[in-house]
Amino acid sequence: MTTLATGPDTLTRDALAVLQPGFDGTTAPDWVRRRLGEGLASVALFGRNVVTESQVASLTAQLHAERDDLLIAIDEESGDVTRLDVRTGSSFPGNHALGAVDDPDLTRAVSRELGRRLAGCGVNFDWAPSADVNANADNPVIGVRSFGAATDLVARHTAAWVEGLQSTGVAACTKHFPGHGDTNIDSHHAVPRIDVDAETLFARELPPFRAAIAAGTRAVMSAHILVPALDPDRPGTLSRRILTELLRGELGYQGLIVTDGMEMRAISGTYGLEHGVVLAIAAGADAICVGGGLCDEGTVLGLRDALVAAVRSGELPEERLADAAARVRELARWTAGARGDAARTEPAPEVGLTAARRALRVTRAAAAAPVDSPVHIARFNPEPNIAVGDQTPWGVTDELRRLVPGSTDGSFTGTDAGTLALAAAGDRRIVAVVRDEHRHDWMRSALDTLLAARPDTVVVEMGLPQAAPRGALHIATYGAARVCGVAAAEAVVRG
Repeated sequence: MTTLATGPDTLTRDALAVLQPGFDGTTAPDWVRRRLGEGLASVALFGRNVVTESQVASLTAQLHAERDDLLIAIDEESGDVTRLDVRTGSSFPGNHALGAVDDPDLTRAVSRELGRRLAGCGVNFDWAPSADVNANADNPVIGVRSFGAATDLVARHTAAWVEGLQSTGVAACTKHFPGHGDTNIDSHHAVPRIDVDAETLFARELPPFRAAIAAGTRAVMSAHILVPALDPDRPGTLSRRILTELLRGELGYQGLIVTDGMEMRAISGTYGLEHGVVLAIAAGADAICVGGGLCDEGTVLGLRDALVAAVRSGELPEERLADAAARVRELARWTAGARGDAARTEPAPEVGLTAARRALRVTRAAAAAPVDSPVHIARFNPEPNIAVGDQTPWGVTDELRRLVPGSTDGSFTGTDAGTLALAAAGDRRIVAVVRDEHRHDWMRSALDTLLAARPDTVVVEMGLPQAAPRGALHIATYGAARVCGVAAAEAVVRG
C-alpha cells in the first residue's frame, strides 16, 4: 500500500483525527502510539483488548500518556452487548430489562454505575445507549438491546441512561440514528430497508433521539439503514439528508456524529471501505468507527490517505473535514475536563443485580413445585448476532449449579435438540433455557418435545419474551446478562 509522502500537516492530522480505530492486543501497540503523535485523537477497545479491569486501566494509562485528551471508546451497552465483562457476562441487565421495570431512576442508577466502572478503567466514550424502538419483534440484531416497543418508554429511558452515564464524565453515544428497530436484516451482513412513511418515522423512531439530545448526549451514532422516506438512494451513514439536514438541521443536534462500524457489509460490501468513509464524512459524520474487524495500521493509513486524497481532488470539502476533526477534539476536551466526575459518584455495585431481579416476570402453573434436587439444565443455543458475539457466556448454569449442587448441563441446537436434551436429562427434572423462542422454529419444536414428555419442565426465556409462557414455571429475564442468569436461577429454586 502506498502512503502519503507528506508529514503530519494540518490536512493529514485532521484525517487522522476523525478515525476511531481498534487494534489487537492487551497493551498499546507502537503504531497506535506513533499515530497519536501525528493527530489520531481516538481509539476503540473491543473484547479482544479486555482481560481484567486493572489490565484495561493499565492499557488506557499507556494511551493517555501519549495524549492526555484522547477519546477511548468502547461498545459497552451492558446486557447482551458487553466488552468490559466479555468473559463473564455483564454485571448489568440490558435495555429491555430496564424497560420492563420502567423506572427511569433505576435506569439512571445502572448507567451511572456503569459509567463509574468505565471511568475507573480510563474509558471515556461509550457507544451506547441504543435508542431504537423495537417495532419489529423479528429484528435479528436489536431485540433486547432496545428498551422496548413503545416510543414513549424508549424515549424516557434513553434520556435517563444518557444522564446517568454522563454524570460520571463518560460521553454517551445514542444509536442507531434514525432508528434500527423496524428491520429484519442485520446491517453487519447487508443493507436493511425501513419502508415506513415519514409521518410514522417522525412519530415512532425519532422521539427517543430528541429525548437524548434534550438530555445532552455528547454523540449520536448513525445506522447503515436505507430509509426511502428520507433518502431513497443512500443509507443513513452516507446520507446528507439524514445526518446534516435532519439530525443537525431539524433536530438541532450540535454534538459529535459517529458512524456505526464501517467494515459492516452494509457499507464495505456496497461502497467499499475507503470510499464509504469519504462519503460518510461528506454527508455529515464526524468520526469513523472502524476496527471491529480490520484493526491494523495499514487500514488506518489507507483511510487517512483516502480522506486526504478526497480533499485534494475536490470530492470532500476541506472545511467539512476540518469541522469534523474539530468536533472530535471538542469532545475529547470535554472528557478530559470531566475526568474527576466519576470519583465523586457513590459506588453502587449491587444495582445491576437489583435491576435484574426487578425485571423478572414469573408465570407459574397451578401445580408448579420448587426445585429441591439436582436438575438437568438444557440450554438451547441460537446463532449469536455479531453485535453480541460468541465470546460472552450466558444462561443460568453456573448459579443454578451453585444453588443446587449436583445439577448437570448440556447445550443443544438443531432439529433434534429436544430429543437429545431428554436423553441427557435421564430422570432429572429439566430446566430449559432459551433465547428468542419466537424466532427459531427448531427451538419451539424442542420445547414442544420436552413439555410433552416432562410437563414439570422449567422454561427460562433469556431473549425477547414474545412466545406465550409455558412450562410448569416460566421465567422471562428480558436479557442474557450474567446478573439476569443469577436472578433467574434464584427464581427457579424459589419455584
